[in-house]
Amino acid sequence: MPQIEEAQPKYLQIAHYIRDQILRGDLRPGDEVPSERQLAANWKVSRPTAARSLQALSHQGLVEKRQGSGTYVRSLEVNRRARELYGRARQTGKIYTPGEYAVITSAGWSEAPAYVAEALGLSKDRRAVCRRWVTNNQDGPMTLSTSWFAPDVGQRAPRLTDLERIQEGTLMYVESVTGRRGSYAEDRMCARQATGNEAADLQLEPGAAVLIVHHVVYDLQDRPLEFAEATYPPNRWAFEQGYPLT
Repeated sequence: MPQIEEAQPKYLQIAHYIRDQILRGDLRPGDEVPSERQLAANWKVSRPTAARSLQALSHQGLVEKRQGSGTYVRSLEVNRRARELYGRARQTGKIYTPGEYAVITSAGWSEAPAYVAEALGLSKDRRAVCRRWVTNNQDGPMTLSTSWFAPDVGQRAPRLTDLERIQEGTLMYVESVTGRRGSYAEDRMCARQATGNEAADLQLEPGAAVLIVHHVVYDLQDRPLEFAEATYPPNRWAFEQGYPLT
């Protein structure tokens, strides 16, 4: 018989909370994470439990302990998932961390490809709003993103067709003007060679390998709200996920 899984151990809950802060960019490379004593007091757990949470983060390669000093976030090249971007936007009102910025390369109405039309539930009329941008930091391009929205959303969210940045992120903007709130999302991933346009946008060699993520956001009524395609360059860590083996 299938069984409901028990709640995660406390040390993993603490570790995942800090991991999310790191992946969102709230804790940046070189920042000190809370000490065992602070974690034990804040989370009302024992010191050994707090120590185990820091050890789990160290095993994941996210932090390093410096003798006689503390525990610090390591310098990492990580592909941040949409969930981390949304979490940061909802917490701070801004989707990017300091030093990151987006360049909007195109925005407007276009005919959606068949796979986008299927994901958004478009039938005969496949016209939709398409918004494409490249996210950069001081080292260059990090991600190429393309978001698609159905006509009813595009008509109520006119900023989607502007070439101006939306600081809070497209999803939070769409939620604010339509009253529809994102409830859950589904991701599908694959690796392939970059197209010519993708290679140019991400400053890659022609034919370089890229990670593709198709991301669909659903509202509280299980209706598709956004289809997004993210293209990530190679040599950055992909998404990390821990799971029980029993």
